[in-house]
Amino acid sequence: MPLSTRLTEMLGCRHPILLAAMDVVSDARLTLAVSRAGGFGILGGGYGDRDWLAAQLPALRESDQGFGVGFITWSLARRPELLDLALAAKPAAIWLSFGDPAPFVDKIKASGCRLICQVQTVAMARDAVAKGADIIVAQGAEAGGHGDARGTFALVPAVADAVADKAVVVAAGGVGDGRGLAAALMLGAEGVVLGTRLYASQEAAGHDDAKARMVAATGDDTVRGLIFDISRQNLWPLPFTGRCLENAHSRRWSGRELALMQAMGEESKAYQAARKKGDFDVAAVIAGESVALVHDIPPAGAIVREIAEKAEALLAAGQGGPLARR
Repeated sequence: MPLSTRLTEMLGCRHPILLAAMDVVSDARLTLAVSRAGGFGILGGGYGDRDWLAAQLPALRESDQGFGVGFITWSLARRPELLDLALAAKPAAIWLSFGDPAPFVDKIKASGCRLICQVQTVAMARDAVAKGADIIVAQGAEAGGHGDARGTFALVPAVADAVADKAVVVAAGGVGDGRGLAAALMLGAEGVVLGTRLYASQEAAGHDDAKARMVAATGDDTVRGLIFDISRQNLWPLPFTGRCLENAHSRRWSGRELALMQAMGEESKAYQAARKKGDFDVAAVIAGESVALVHDIPPAGAIVREIAEKAEALLAAGQGGPLARR
């Protein structure tokens, strides 16, 4: 029996599983694979590359699958016209992360889209709901990529207590299998976001060597900090730092971030060259602590179905707890 929550009802998907809007990695191919498997795929618009978006969106618009488009909010504010490009493709939802959603809410709502806002604190959740968010993604520090300091296990129920009567709450950070989905539902969320686990899928637009490193890694192999942002000369606003797999480059500069900034002329050139050739001893592999649960690189659809089925079985074995099966 599929897990039915307000999230699945709102987005019209079979399983309460969202694809994280991973910059570039969550391309049209991965987005469609997740939606076809019964989850809800979200295109990773990231910092906003117009040419990339224009190339990816037609396949989504022409499909019969529900999908969303995600942006880094503070970057979208620099190129707000990209929201119009996304909305023209008729997504069911727009995902905004890391910034004030207010300038974009009216246009998103006028288009008939649902607004997904990713937050890292209870105060941010309340603010996003007050500004019109339909879905709140409560992101814990275990997540790959950028985030803040709160852990998922404590953050999710606190956010649910604060805003679940006004918006649907979804958990992100540290979820990599059916146990994570079942736990999130018991904590008060009505679905989960998968990033790292779906990065390590056949359809994800990531380098094969990056995926192989995920399979070989454990959760202890991830680090959160500024080194990779400094290296690519793309510093984020505080308090957000990035979580990636530790490598030779991060070990070299750990605790020496100021020295790295002072050496950026040559170091940036070397880092960009490493990214282009897929040298992940230098370039970042963005991954969260759930990388410990990544042991293979299957099709995305198989991942979605396996996680949903495992969670269903676990909750059924426990008589379902407080989960409403609507």
